[in-house]
Amino acid sequence: MDKEDLLLSQLKSPSTREKAFRELITLYKERLYWHIRKIVISHDDTDDVLQNTFIKVFRSIDKFKGDSKLFSWMYRIATNEAITHINKNTKRLQINNEEVQTKAVNNLKADVYFDGNDIQLKLQKAIATLPQKQQIVFNMKYFDDLKYKDMSNILETSEGALKASYHIAVKKIETYLTKN
Repeated sequence: MDKEDLLLSQLKSPSTREKAFRELITLYKERLYWHIRKIVISHDDTDDVLQNTFIKVFRSIDKFKGDSKLFSWMYRIATNEAITHINKNTKRLQINNEEVQTKAVNNLKADVYFDGNDIQLKLQKAIATLPQKQQIVFNMKYFDDLKYKDMSNILETSEGALKASYHIAVKKIETYLTKN
């Protein structure tokens, strides 16, 4: 039994669930934080989405079938929670997703948790111009260096579609960066 299988069995057992869940948070909190942060951009929003992600994982762990890796399943939940958060903001602010992303990127300079330079800020602005799916695919491949197979499990999309999305995203970002 590998470490993930052991953790999963502990998560599903009422007597070891809480201890195993604390271990799960310790193992994956940082990776999920940065994945979510690349989608929602704001530190405070990221914390909210991360908390919602872990709540959903805790409540749904018994439904996890093991068809994918535990981390892939949690990544999918985190991605969906981040998208839900952005969609709520678009409705609340009555603007589209791209405008929400642009607004978040423009607020990055004032964010005390952002320590990037002007080049990183420019890249974030370029990413914000992409459609939501391309943003997520680009971030997962470029920043997280995930394999297309893992991305396919997380996003429930074919590897070919993901490769095409990434290629198109890269071209759009290159065009944005050379124009600006």
